[in-house]
Amino acid sequence: MAVTDTLFAAAREAMALCHAPYSKFPVGAAILAEDGRVYKGANIENLAFPQGWCAECTAIGAMVMGGARKIREIGVIAEKMAFCPPCGGCRQKILEFADAETRIHLYDGAGAVKTMTMDELLPFSFQTDTIDKG
Repeated sequence: MAVTDTLFAAAREAMALCHAPYSKFPVGAAILAEDGRVYKGANIENLAFPQGWCAECTAIGAMVMGGARKIREIGVIAEKMAFCPPCGGCRQKILEFADAETRIHLYDGAGAVKTMTMDELLPFSFQTDTIDKG
């Protein structure tokens, strides 16, 4: 099975577990991490907007808690929008654990995919290597 197929299936599974009673906009994400494992996440809303969190953020949290620190590829699917891109905040969160060439796969409901690199998704991004880590 191709990586894009694996991430599509995992993102769909995650989307089915979302908690979106307010927006009614389910989203799922799946990360292929450096350790070869796939980590899933769904959007989880809270009545106190914007206190909920996005599917990508949930998947990143699962990845970090699983011990991985590097995103090799990530897939995102939304039930009501084909090729739903990560929001601006999630783009920066993904970049924290990715690099310019990390592939981002956006799916429609039938499994068609649009793929881009992190650099294409978030050009001119804020780079963490500019921060003095000393």
